[in-house]
Parts: sequence; C-alpha cells; structure tokens
Amino acid sequence: MESPAQISVARTAIHFWTDAASRVGRFAATRALFAALWEFLRESTPSRLRQRYGDADYDWDHRVNTTSAAVGWRDRLLGVFHSTYQPTDPAGFREMLTALAAHTKLNFREFTFLDLGSGKGRTLLMASDYPFRRILGVELLPTLHQFARQNLRHYRNDSQQCFSIESLCADATTFPFPDEPLVVYLFNPLGEPALRRVVSNLEQSLRTNPRPLYVLYYNPLLEHVLGESGFLRKLAGTDQYSVFGG
Repeated sequence: MESPAQISVARTAIHFWTDAASRVGRFAATRALFAALWEFLRESTPSRLRQRYGDADYDWDHRVNTTSAAVGWRDRLLGVFHSTYQPTDPAGFREMLTALAAHTKLNFREFTFLDLGSGKGRTLLMASDYPFRRILGVELLPTLHQFARQNLRHYRNDSQQCFSIESLCADATTFPFPDEPLVVYLFNPLGEPALRRVVSNLEQSLRTNPRPLYVLYYNPLLEHVLGESGFLRKLAGTDQYSVFGG
C-alpha cells in the first residue's frame, strides 16, 4: 500500500473504479467514475470556490485555517475518490456531544476522542473544549494533515480543557485503534467498502481488548453499516447525526 505522502491520483481513480466494479459491475462503475469527475469540475467553478469560505467565522475567532477554501486541486480530486473535505459545523458538534453525555453519562476524562478523516483538524479543536483524556485525528492526505498541525500550534481558546491533541497522517482503514475507552468521530469520511473495513477492525479491537466505545456519526449517509455490525447499538440521533454505543 502507498504511504500517504505517495498517494497517486491515477492509482486512486483506478482503485475507485475497481472497487465499484466488484460491487455494481463495470458499466455502473464507469458511470460512477465520470460522475465523480464531473462533481469535481462543478466544485471547481468560481461560485463553488467562494462558497467554501462560508463558515470562516470559526477560523477568524480562533486564528486557524479549517475551511475547505484553501484545499488545492490535487487534494480536492483525491477527495472525490476518498471523501471530500468538509469541516464540521460547531453548533452541530456541540449538539452531538450534548446528546452523547445525556444518553451515556460518560466521564470525558476516561475517554480518548478519535476523529477518522480529521482533515485540517477543526473537530480536534472543538473536541478540546471537553475534558477528554486525549484527542487524536487520522487524516490520509498529507496536505490536510500539515494544515491540521499548523492549526493545533496556533489555536487559542479560553474554554479549552484538553491539551493533549495530535494529528496523524495515516489510512483510517488500517489504523490500529488505541487500547483505551474511545469516542470515535465520523463525518461521512469513507465510502461503504472502506467504512465496513473500519467497522470490522473496530469490532476485532474490542474483542481483543473489551472496553467502552461510542461512535458519533455526523451526516450519517451510511448509518446502516453501523447498524448492521451486530456490536453497535444506536443510542440517539437526528437526521443530522447518530450516536452509537458498542
């Protein structure tokens, strides 16, 4: 497998097509590939590029750069085949954490917060408003990972309660889950086959080392993958997010 620093657009596109062809056939896979490329071209128009500055207030308040506006064409194209970078809305994130606390009574200090597909690190910064044991982000694309590291250095917030924060450049589908109580965060970061691999790896990790686990899934387009896992149970949710417990 290529290291994150060596990710090839061509190989990624071929893998995208091959994976789709194995599931839905060659014709449908080819249509999906062209649809993805067309979406990339639409997102590259000046009007769409301007829209990516829409939630810049958070960045201005905290002296960071977490919007998708500065993401280069190569990383945006890779995002078409992996997951397009989009930062989490602060109000939606707070609502999820409130629901998690209300339905679980968890002690934040005992849990590690893990964001799979952490991009420029906005969710890591927002999670630091809560007293987690530590906070980890896993991001495949090196450019976004470097932005995250810069943001972690520059972040300023009087309400910050967790200062052990780290961004890792790694593949979420092969990432070894820490052997500690976890709150795993997903903002629709993966396609269905990759998400199934992550869920399978998570189940194996829990079998090896049983421990408390919760999953926060924002924009839960593939919620059925978690629901069908057999070891995750939905605890709460709206049309914007789902909270699962393992």
